[in-house]
Amino acid sequence: MLKFVKGYMETIDGVATYPMISLLIFFIFFAILFWWVFTASKEHIKEVSELPLQDEDRTTVDLRNTDTP
Repeated sequence: MLKFVKGYMETIDGVATYPMISLLIFFIFFAILFWWVFTASKEHIKEVSELPLQDEDRTTVDLRNTDTP
């Protein structure tokens, strides 16, 4: 099976460019992610990190506590 795939891939012109494009996309994605991590505000990181710990009932109680009759 591998010989079939290898033989087939060798007949495609320019097949060596696909791994290079994939590596470039991979590198660009993680470079942008690395840049975002270091430039994100500390307040935003703290707020997002506390989301799983928040009580769901607290948000609904806050929404229901309006002073409308």
